[in-house]
Amino acid sequence: MNPNYKNIIGKDILEAAHYLEQGETVAIPTETVYGLAANALNEAAVHKIFAAKERPLYNPLIVHIKGIDAIDTYAKEIPDLAYRLLEAFAPGPLTLILPKQDIVPDLVTAGLAHVALRIPNHPLTLDLLAQLAFPLAAPSANPFGYISPTTAAHVAKQLKGKIPYILDGGPCQKGLESTIIGFTEGVPVLHRVGALDLETIRKFVPDIKILDKAEHKPVGPGMLAHHYSPHTKLELTPNLDDSLSAYLGQKIGLISLSKKIRQIESKHQIQLSLNNDLEEAASQLYAAMHYLDSLGLDIILVERMPEIGLGISINDRLERAAAK
Repeated sequence: MNPNYKNIIGKDILEAAHYLEQGETVAIPTETVYGLAANALNEAAVHKIFAAKERPLYNPLIVHIKGIDAIDTYAKEIPDLAYRLLEAFAPGPLTLILPKQDIVPDLVTAGLAHVALRIPNHPLTLDLLAQLAFPLAAPSANPFGYISPTTAAHVAKQLKGKIPYILDGGPCQKGLESTIIGFTEGVPVLHRVGALDLETIRKFVPDIKILDKAEHKPVGPGMLAHHYSPHTKLELTPNLDDSLSAYLGQKIGLISLSKKIRQIESKHQIQLSLNNDLEEAASQLYAAMHYLDSLGLDIILVERMPEIGLGISINDRLERAAAK
């Protein structure tokens, strides 16, 4: 804890830029989740990200850049398909894994020869990047392994006294981390499902290969089998009614797509979308997990989402959260 770090929340881009130029960390808003940012080319600054998050050094970081024109500054041997994907989906929740230029420190990539790059789609952060002479390394702004933050208040609660400034851009629009795509011998490979759903990607890249998340060293944040977990035990279930009987007499929290359970207090259950809209459900998921985790419950039961569209990405996050 640094007594000079008071977790000031504000909307001042110049103040955020000042801290970053001084080698400090700043929480930044994106359309996916809030990131904990530092100068990606400054190893001392990047070390502060790992320290604030208590994040292991073997877990690489995503580097946020200001636009497509900047990509060849930090990556090389960029396939034509990468540019076509960027033209279609950037700025947005797409991260590309590409061979790195020497300018990118090994600390950022966990010693790997590839770097994860993305162009975030949030006006405050795009304005911030436009004012900086360097890109920003920025994993999610939360303690390692915990629920990602989707509001400035989530960041403040989790990193109080560890960072000097939080750039407040309001609630995150997407609410899930970016989709990560790499290339193996020119073949596109899906490393992590995310806010850019698999069905949309397949319309653009029908032959994309899906990597088995359990068999590979992480090449970007959020790719470990156990991640995004609340402190409260979380169980993912295909049927809430069937699972309830195992926890009768305990303090139970529920998260569903739209189902309401009469036996559980209303304040202990959240319906992510009364209209069964998976995009709305994705945007509300982490906020629901943060809320229920604050209530001192014994168990949080979460209904598995339909395995379509963003439901696949939501289930991926819930499976990792339940793995603890």
